Parts: sequence; structure tokens; C-alpha cells
Amino acid sequence: MRVAGVKLESVTDGPGIRTVVYFQGCPHSCPGCHNPDTHDSLGGSLAEVADLAALVNANPLSAGITLSGGEPFSQPAAAAELAALVKASGRTVWAYSGYTLEELLQEPAAREVLRYVDVLVDGPFVIAQRDHNLTYRGSANQRILTSSEWQHLLK
Repeated sequence: MRVAGVKLESVTDGPGIRTVVYFQGCPHSCPGCHNPDTHDSLGGSLAEVADLAALVNANPLSAGITLSGGEPFSQPAAAAELAALVKASGRTVWAYSGYTLEELLQEPAAREVLRYVDVLVDGPFVIAQRDHNLTYRGSANQRILTSSEWQHLLK
């Protein structure tokens, strides 16, 4: 998979101490994005999914993983495999996407990723709706959704 980077211990990308994998490549290119270096799908570097899962699972302080970007759903096979490996270790999976849940549910590959995601922060970053007081999201249009809101739709 192609990644922009990994942050081993973050407290801003979900509850607890989380490992954040920044996927490389993003079709949204939202004005004001805080990770513009992740937009080029040919940038970043290659990483093995198993190695990234091992990083998360080796840290006893890690509550789980956050799939960020770039756009994790642009690499759905890798995102699903990584999420499944981390989930199997008993940790939680958060994912950020510039797509809405409704858009993701229309794509079979995205639905496979959602099978392993506990919390989805969806929607593009909209600079006109930016709010620094929001927890775990950058603009007011983005939603924090729990898997109970979509798991029944995946069956």
C-alpha cells in the first residue's frame, strides 16, 4: 500500500492513544486541507499491510488504529486488510473519509472496509465550515458515525 506516513502515538485522531496511518492519494483535494502532501497518489512510500498492523499491535498503549489520509477508501483492499488485522487484536478502528457514508455504501470495496470500522468521520473538509472547537473533525459538515449506524446495511 502507499502511505504518506505513520504516527505511532496520537491523541487527536480518536479516543485514547492511537496509531495513525496516513494513506497516500486523495481525489478530493479539499481547499484548506491540513494534509495536502497526501493528495498525490504517486507520492509517499510503499509499506506492507502486515508490517503496519504489527506496529499497532506491538504497542500495549495503543487503543487502535486511525485510517487517515489522503483518502483511505482510495486503497480499499489495503484499508480492509489493515483494519481486519488490527480489529482481530481487539483494538478499535477509526477511519476518516472525504466521502459520505452514503457514498461509501454504494461501493462494494468500501463496504468491505466498513465491516471492520468502529467509527467513521465522513465528508469533505469544508473550509467555510471550519471550527477549531469540534472534537475529532475539522468542519461542521463532517459527521462522527458509529458502526451501529451502518452495520445492518452491510448484510
